Order: sequence, then structure tokens, then C-alpha cells
Amino acid sequence: MKMKMKKTTIGGMALIEGIMMKGPKKISVVVRKPNGELYKEVKDLTIDDTSTFKRIPFIRGIFILFEQMVLGTKALMKSADIAMEDLPQEEKEKQKDFFDKLFEKKFFEKIGITDIAIYFSVILSMVLGVLLFFYIPTWSVEIFRKIEMSNFGKNMIEGIVRVIIFILYLMLASQMKEIKRVFEYHGAEHKTIFAYEHGCELKVENVKKFSTHHPRCGTSFLFIVIIVSIIVFTFSGWQSVWLRMIIRLLLLPVIVGVSYEIIRWAGRSESLFARIVSYPGLWFQNITTREPDEKQIEVAIEALKEVIPEDKSLDEW
Repeated sequence: MKMKMKKTTIGGMALIEGIMMKGPKKISVVVRKPNGELYKEVKDLTIDDTSTFKRIPFIRGIFILFEQMVLGTKALMKSADIAMEDLPQEEKEKQKDFFDKLFEKKFFEKIGITDIAIYFSVILSMVLGVLLFFYIPTWSVEIFRKIEMSNFGKNMIEGIVRVIIFILYLMLASQMKEIKRVFEYHGAEHKTIFAYEHGCELKVENVKKFSTHHPRCGTSFLFIVIIVSIIVFTFSGWQSVWLRMIIRLLLLPVIVGVSYEIIRWAGRSESLFARIVSYPGLWFQNITTREPDEKQIEVAIEALKEVIPEDKSLDEW
């Protein structure tokens, strides 16, 4: 598709049998119920993307990431509840056990503070992410401490371990039946945003033509975070494992801020360098996206339509 593209700020997230779309002013959640009907929820953003707060380079990425995780977790919980409606009781119990374990909902329902489950899930996800992608690689390269090797070499090995863990994590997650369906909705989300960016009418037959791989994707963002961390940590020296962990945690906001600006730039640039930077993240989307069916595309279209602003100038990079 060699036509001039609109560079939208709208982004999305695949849910359980649904899609969340976030525009400059609104957020929508559309979920396919077991009976085939669509559940739709549209809300105004508390702090919309036009605020000065979200326009400060290198700072905005940290807050936008946390906001996206909170909004995404809320939407996932909602979609899990909606997707279980009208299911046979046996199947409903099986699905409920999976999602309760995923979000620790049972614990918070017992003590009457279900809303806190949102922030608990976000914080827990962040802690697990730090352990998985930062602590384990840092600890694993301790075996090279007594080997004559430059600090650059040791940091590079740590970075390679981090990339390997990232690949294994994605591949293992992709084998779960529930996650496979989410990855199909992920593909539908990307296709629909591409169709919108190309100025196509949002119809299933138009959306189907586009790729499931998009440069402004969470998978690409995570990969860029890993690459930027390798570069930054290479210049941070080589101390004891605990001191390295502290330094890495302190540098994490910097890495997130820089990575967000890179993914934002890559999403709007059509230069050869931007395509080179985007390529590894796009390749990883072979794991995290799948071809959707027409009903999944319908969900993505409905979600996107709800967040397109009337004032088109608000939706510009």
C-alpha cells in the first residue's frame, strides 16, 4: 500500500474476546459476548492526550506506560467477565478459575476492595517484569565474574540473556489457548488501525487487506526497551550483582522514556533508518499477532470508531 499515510495517535490493546482502543480524548472497550452480541463501553480519559503533561518528551513515556497498564488491566478484567456471560456452567467455572488466578480477584473480592486488584495487578506485573528481564539476566552472568572479560563484554552477554528470555517468554505465552485468541484480536487491532491510517472506509473487506504487524506495538516497544537497556547498561560499569540491580532500577525510567520516544518516532517516520529500527520488533509480532477472522475485525472496527475525534487535528503526531 504505497499511498500517503495518516499518522494517528490512536492505539489499542487486545482483550479477552475483545479490543480496547485509546484515542486522544476517549477510551473504548468492545467485547464479543458468547451469544454473538457486542458489549460496548466508552469513557472520557481522565487526563487526555492533548494535555501539556503528556507532551513533555522523555517524561511522557513513563506516565503513559503506567496509564496504559492500568487502563489495560481494567479492560482485561471487564472483558473476562463479559466473555464468560451465557457460557455453560462447567465452561464458565473453568474460565473463571483461569482469570481469577490471573488477576487475584478472589482475594480482593473477599476483603471488599476489588478496585485495588487493578493496581495490584499492574504493580505485580511490573515487579515480575523487572525480575524476569532485569534481575535474572543480571544474576545469571555472575558465572563470568572470574573470567577475564571486559565490562562491555559482560554487559553484552547479559543483554543477550535478556533477549533470549524475552523470546522464550513470548513463545511460551503463545502456546496457551486463551492467549492464542488474544493474539488474533491483536492482529485485528493492528489491521484496523492500518486501514484508518491509510484513509480506508472502516469495513471488514478493507481491513482484511492490511498487515497484522504495526511499528507502534507493545511488542516492539518491549524489544526496544531491551535494546536500549543493553546500550545504557554497557556504559554503567560492572559492580556487584546487588549494586548492578540498584543501578539498573534507577536507570529504568530513563530507558522507558527514551524507548517511548524511539517507538513514537518510528511509528510516524517512513525513512529507511526507521524501518531498520522497527524491523526486529515487527519480526517479534510474528509471535504475538495472528490472522483474525471477520468477527474479530468487526470488534476492532467498532472499538476504533468510538475513539476517532471529531476534530481531526487532535489526532496528529
